[in-house]
Amino acid sequence: MDAVEILNKLVYETRKEEGCLQYDLVEDTDKKGVFFIAELWRSAEHHRQHNVSEHLLEFRRLAAPLLEDAVQVYSGYKTF
Repeated sequence: MDAVEILNKLVYETRKEEGCLQYDLVEDTDKKGVFFIAELWRSAEHHRQHNVSEHLLEFRRLAAPLLEDAVQVYSGYKTF
C-alpha cells in the first residue's frame, strides 16, 4: 500500500466511528506528499476512543516507515 491508500483507509474507517463529526484528508497545495487531517469530535472522550482504535493503531504501524519527518499534532476547540 502507498501512503495515500493508507490515509484513505484511515479516513474511511474513522468516519464510521461514533462521535466523529469531521475527518478530512488534505494535501498541501505547495508540497506534494504533505498531508494533514482536519478532525472534529463530538467530545474529548470520543477523540480519546479514536486514539486507541484498532484502525488508527494499524495506520500508525503502516505509516511509520513512510514518514520523512515527525508528525505534528495541533489541538484546539471549535470557536465559531
